[in-house]
Amino acid sequence: MKYKDYYEALGVPRDADLAQIKKAYRKLAREHHPDVSKAGGGSEARFKEVAEAYATLKDPEKRKAYDELGRRPQGEEFAPPPQWEQHFGSRAGGFGDIDLEELLASLGRGRGAAGAGARGPRPVDGRDYETTVSLGLEDAHRGTTVNLEVGEGQGARTLEIKIPPGVTDGQKLRLKGKGGKGRNGGADGDIYLHLTLAPHPVFRVDRHDLYFDLLLAPWEAALGAEVEVPTLDGPVVLTVAPGTRSGRKLRLRGRGMANGSGGRGDLYAVALIDVPPTLSERERELFAELAKVSNFNPRGGQHGNASR
Repeated sequence: MKYKDYYEALGVPRDADLAQIKKAYRKLAREHHPDVSKAGGGSEARFKEVAEAYATLKDPEKRKAYDELGRRPQGEEFAPPPQWEQHFGSRAGGFGDIDLEELLASLGRGRGAAGAGARGPRPVDGRDYETTVSLGLEDAHRGTTVNLEVGEGQGARTLEIKIPPGVTDGQKLRLKGKGGKGRNGGADGDIYLHLTLAPHPVFRVDRHDLYFDLLLAPWEAALGAEVEVPTLDGPVVLTVAPGTRSGRKLRLRGRGMANGSGGRGDLYAVALIDVPPTLSERERELFAELAKVSNFNPRGGQHGNASR
């Protein structure tokens, strides 16, 4: 049997308490998990090494039995001390045909001569999966279903996933028990969906509020107007107040995105004053007349007192 230094695997001293052991395990498990590690092919082996060490050192009985082995160089061949026979029974073939992890895992599954034969396979939790799903704005607002391929090879399957109304850009959904299948009684893994919203040709999104640019002719902004504007539920009529300036936000309450709690955000029309690219002769005359009679000076920031 080859010796494995579980304390070295977790990077903790041999007198570490359970809190230190848990903290070290969580850090290393996140760092070397095959789904998130960027370390390449060695990450899975390192992850298993860390998990094996933690499974032994977190259990007082297994840790006590492990500590009885003393400290040895990593990978050194050795035979367990004679007192281990009271736990595992007399083995005709000795312990050379069993792995240290198996031996420690069998603690508590039987005593005496039947101990070795009573060992069963350890529960193994299923694998977690993470994937990114891009949604259109309307689908995020109303909810939708997406088909998701899970697993590889013969174990691959297609899941129909329901996306609830009101999800936001960057939100993460957890699908409990929908990941890889557990073995030997282990729990099934989870699926984590990272949601992104695809750019929309009209609306800009801020959580559950929506914004769009509303182009107004100079006379609409000055005199006021009723204009048709888009919403997620179809066009509506918006009243533009007289004297609306460029950059003003005109609010349509409750016309934004669903918020997932039965409510909705707001829709904001951002006023932008536009001018005709070309003028007819009559339009030119009218604008020239307006320029003569108007006292408005946009660079003075006030009305009525600008010298001409």
